[in-house]
Formats: sequence, C-alpha cells, structure tokens
Amino acid sequence: MQVEVTVFATLRRYLPGLPIGGSRQMDVQPGTTIADLMHTLGLPAEEVKVVMRNHLQAELCDSVEDGDRIAYIPAVAGG
Repeated sequence: MQVEVTVFATLRRYLPGLPIGGSRQMDVQPGTTIADLMHTLGLPAEEVKVVMRNHLQAELCDSVEDGDRIAYIPAVAGG
C-alpha cells in the first residue's frame, strides 16, 4: 500500500532533495504505524512534535492505511 509523506521546516534535512511543500510517495506494509514510518524515514522522535494524518492530528501508534497523507511537523518558533 502507498502513503504520501510530507515533512516541514527543520525536518526537511532528513529527506534531501524533497522540495519545499513537496511530498514523497512510499510503499508500506499493512500494520505499519506512524512511528514505524518515522523510523524508516530517519526522523528523530525528539524533533517531531506534531503528526497529522489526512489533515487531522494523529498519534505515533496509529496504523497507516492505503492512501493516507502523513505530515511530520517539528516545534517552531518565531517572533
């Protein structure tokens, strides 16, 4: 099954070549969790603060399903 993955801000450095606003299609096995996918991508858990699944906040233990859109978001600050 396939999922679409997007990473934002400082997390983009872990997916070289991914353009700003771009996403990556990935093949995953049934039963894969959002945490499993994060590990496969090499994203450090301590840098991921919010995870979205199909535009809704999700938990790392949630399983992904075919066609899901997963976004990993770090803590951000500004002023």
